[in-house]
Amino acid sequence: MTVCIVGWAHLPFGRREGDTLEGMITKVAADAIEHAGIGPDDVDEIVLGHFNAGFSAQDFTASLVLQADDRLRFKPATRVENACATGSAAVRQGIRALDAHAARIVLVVGAEQMTTTPGPEIGRNLLKASYLPEDGDTPAGFAGVFGKIAQAYFQRHGDQSDALAAIAAKNHRNGVENPYAQMRKDLGYDFCRQESEKNPFVAGPLKRTDCSLVSDGAAAIVLADVDTALSMKRAVAFRANEHVQDFLPMSKRDILLFEGCEEAWARALKKAGVTLGDLSFVETHDCFTIAELIEYEAMGLTPRGQGASAVLDGTTAKGGRLPVNPSGGLKAKGHPIGATGVSMHALTAMQLMGEAGGMQIEGARLGGIFNMGGAAVANYVSILERIR
Repeated sequence: MTVCIVGWAHLPFGRREGDTLEGMITKVAADAIEHAGIGPDDVDEIVLGHFNAGFSAQDFTASLVLQADDRLRFKPATRVENACATGSAAVRQGIRALDAHAARIVLVVGAEQMTTTPGPEIGRNLLKASYLPEDGDTPAGFAGVFGKIAQAYFQRHGDQSDALAAIAAKNHRNGVENPYAQMRKDLGYDFCRQESEKNPFVAGPLKRTDCSLVSDGAAAIVLADVDTALSMKRAVAFRANEHVQDFLPMSKRDILLFEGCEEAWARALKKAGVTLGDLSFVETHDCFTIAELIEYEAMGLTPRGQGASAVLDGTTAKGGRLPVNPSGGLKAKGHPIGATGVSMHALTAMQLMGEAGGMQIEGARLGGIFNMGGAAVANYVSILERIR
């Protein structure tokens, strides 16, 4: 353990009318610094996660963080991007700076503003996270890509509509207790299971309730080396942080296996010296419900083709053996691309500090995080533990 989270900030996700990307970035940056109990002068390095891909006209954004406080001027600041895992890529960049002893305290910010973009453009922007020579003409954009994945999974393992509805219902039920969630409404299993005017099919077997939300939002965490963190009010340590990159074309791999996810989990659990059963909860990347289902299998919670059992038997419920997405996940919380991975780390730190309010998993000791970019292309797993 060489790096800890010592502070955080999180804006409510959703359609943030009247807000700007710059405003969100500076707000969470200032709030995270204050929450950590440090001053801007104490920050050695800044990393911003911002996907963009056309959502914002302002495409050179790293220095916007400096506008949170004039005392951040001249601090090194870098923007990183790795599709839907951009936030976790920023976290990893901060960890690497600390591991290299190039910094003592790093501020990591993730942000995205999506809702000001017209619908068709949103679809085109998100599709840039796929392999365009193969998927560039996919109807329904990125939802269409995961619709194809869901259809292929159904063909191999049978109709999983019950399980997908159960995942959606679970995450919406959990999201009610998340003050940062875009949708704080318990939709219920029946609504998620049935096609209706309010819940139409979007792509293949995926309905609207199977798809994460288009969102604006930002989150930030402050990272410190362990020696520094132990002198501070909070210290949530990284037992592991792993990054596995897979081929971009789905034609080069068995897309139903999420092998990059599997490899990232295997490396992280080995590094942390724990098993999946040791974890108190997991925050996983449910951009679409089929993704969460396959991730159950890739993380080793169930055998291949049996992911449905984990949600249908209550294993992944908030009171289950391994609660998954007690925050409501991307499904209820929203998915502002650059902010998502940072949000997952902030929410996990809240859980481990016992500061998660209604989301709290009682006795939470170890938290796992999986954040992915594209269709299991960029795969990041963190395992966190409170040490102070």
